Amino acid sequence: MLPKRFDQARPFFTLGVILLVWLLLPLVLKTFTRATFFAIQAPLIVADSYVQDLQNFWSNRLHSKDELLKAGKDLSGLIAQYEFSVQQNKELEAEILRLENLLKLPSMPAFRFEPARVARRDFSGWWQRIIIRKGENYGIPVGAPVVFSGGIVGRVIEVHRYTAVVDLLTSPTFRLAATVSGDNKPISYQGGLNDSFRSPRGTVEFVPLDIIASKNAPRRLVTSGLGGVFPPGLAIGDITHLEPSTDGLFKSGEVALDERLGTLTEVTVLVPLDPEEL
Repeated sequence: MLPKRFDQARPFFTLGVILLVWLLLPLVLKTFTRATFFAIQAPLIVADSYVQDLQNFWSNRLHSKDELLKAGKDLSGLIAQYEFSVQQNKELEAEILRLENLLKLPSMPAFRFEPARVARRDFSGWWQRIIIRKGENYGIPVGAPVVFSGGIVGRVIEVHRYTAVVDLLTSPTFRLAATVSGDNKPISYQGGLNDSFRSPRGTVEFVPLDIIASKNAPRRLVTSGLGGVFPPGLAIGDITHLEPSTDGLFKSGEVALDERLGTLTEVTVLVPLDPEEL
């Protein structure tokens, strides 16, 4: 009878031994094992991403000429808008430089813009991450900000030879110093517990009592530029709900984030020109 019970419990006993051995392993060996496993897995992730791009290419070949012409016209309009925006951006950069020299202010952090393709999404209740198809081979550093046209995407938390892992703005592990647009008082932003069936959300804490926001009258939340590498003024989301915190000294609430965060295919990594900025 006992041998039979032991045979039934053998898989659980083996699993327990493996977990015990893993817990007793030195941290250095754990880190090496994890990095090695990711390095082996990375080519498969990147290859799968290229296959998806190829599928999208051939599916686009099936569109009619009229659809392609219409798409070309729309693209021409967008290009014209972006060209105008680039011209405005250059003028603003020149004005900022003039004011810095006039007021003898330190220069704002300078970045190199590195576009990257999203290779994989890794969403769960405890983290929200994406893997991009650029890493050490393009000089991507740990801690670099990642953005897109709608504002912040997240922050690089791991860098490998050909890939990098980005912790998304929606992740509970993501924290950032922020401000309400038009106000300079600092606020603490943190990602929330998000799932696939609801709009992406985050939370704010230490909001001053004089700031009021609701679903009908949201307030724009942007980066403050304090305590990190994110430049000031980048969009985070809209504060849609605030209520007094337990201590009564501040408010806390929810932030509605951009719906596109879960479906991004292209992002931009802001690589600081001065490595000491990270």
